Amino acid sequence: MTKPKVTFFWFRRDLRLEDNTGLFHALQSDFPVIPLFIFDDEILDNLPKNDARVSFIYDSLEKINTELNTLGSSILIKKGNTKNVWQSLIGEFDIQNVFFNKDYEPFAIKRDLAITKLLKENNIESFSYKDHVIFEEKEITKADGLPYTVYTPYKNKWLEKYHFLGSAPEYDSKPYFSNFSKIEFTFPELTAIGFERSTIKVQPHNLTQIADYKETRDFPALDSTSYLSPHLRFGTVSIRKLVNWANRKNQTFLSELIWREFFIQILFSFPNCVNHNFKPAYDGIQWRNDDEDFKRWCSGTTGYPMVDAGMRQLNETGYMHNRVRMVVASFLCKHLLINWQWGEAYFAEKLLDFELASNVGNWQWAAGTGCDAAPYFRVFNPEIQQKKFDEKGIYIRKWIPEFDLGYNEPMIDHAFARDRAIATYKAGIVK
Repeated sequence: MTKPKVTFFWFRRDLRLEDNTGLFHALQSDFPVIPLFIFDDEILDNLPKNDARVSFIYDSLEKINTELNTLGSSILIKKGNTKNVWQSLIGEFDIQNVFFNKDYEPFAIKRDLAITKLLKENNIESFSYKDHVIFEEKEITKADGLPYTVYTPYKNKWLEKYHFLGSAPEYDSKPYFSNFSKIEFTFPELTAIGFERSTIKVQPHNLTQIADYKETRDFPALDSTSYLSPHLRFGTVSIRKLVNWANRKNQTFLSELIWREFFIQILFSFPNCVNHNFKPAYDGIQWRNDDEDFKRWCSGTTGYPMVDAGMRQLNETGYMHNRVRMVVASFLCKHLLINWQWGEAYFAEKLLDFELASNVGNWQWAAGTGCDAAPYFRVFNPEIQQKKFDEKGIYIRKWIPEFDLGYNEPMIDHAFARDRAIATYKAGIVK
């Protein structure tokens, strides 16, 4: 029996049908489009069975499948080693083309090169598209073609290029939805993938909450953030729509979106920064890396309320306010002299919005070892940060219910820790 010729669209971190670049182009191919998502064992094997991000991915895919069902179509869900899955699909279908959107993380680049090679060996064309960012790879560079390593000139060049375009193009796939394959695939239970539902939930995003973003974004008790970051991470929203909206409505928020692209560009250009200091001059720092101190930081029992509230919020919800992230990261690296990689790994495990580029970029910023980082002698005082940004203790009391009953003494004196950090950095930095 002759197998029908088909096109595949491979969902990854772009879990939406609207304004999806690769999907838009796939649906204009000459063959019915089978939507595919692969739960990759190489990623899943490192996660707890109740990982909240897997639950969110699963729910997002279920929403896509429900919408596809109204069109007489469905999404194909697979689990396993990605290369093995594709090898199996090549045998099962007469695949003509495969479309997908680019991912700029080192693991993803290596994976995609391997899959593209496999497809080519089987005479299957593959097409990849920019979808996760406005400007990718080497689109924003200095005059000499080298990547920017300082944010402000990068931002200025980014804005110049964006304003020259007028806006980011949006891709309406709806006129081509009839081109989805009419094959009915069974949507699996979450348990069939080897996971159970997490009690931690990704919050719906809400742009109305950031009307006064510039004035309120540093105050964690106000809850005046958009909750967009997990949705950006997994692509349930379009970065183009967001940027176009922010350009019209909220320039401060737009700057934050540009920071995201800056770090993605840094990771793409300098992939070694995942496991090494961006600034090699900092390689001589003698970190204390005390296990007991790290455990107290992780559990939110340092005796510094702003630090502890942030860590408890993270542990209970998978979220942490951005101002508080800076405080807890500075505390780990500067007060406790624990390598930023320990904190980066813990955030990677807990954050709902974990994105490698931003996580590594922000941790190295806090440690002083990264590009355009805070200077090593800048050591946040958690008590002053609390007085400035949570003066009435509303945020702290939300996450530390025992706060008014007599809270723990700080595990380390700030002045002592600051002096020790500066001395350690000075001694370790190669001139």
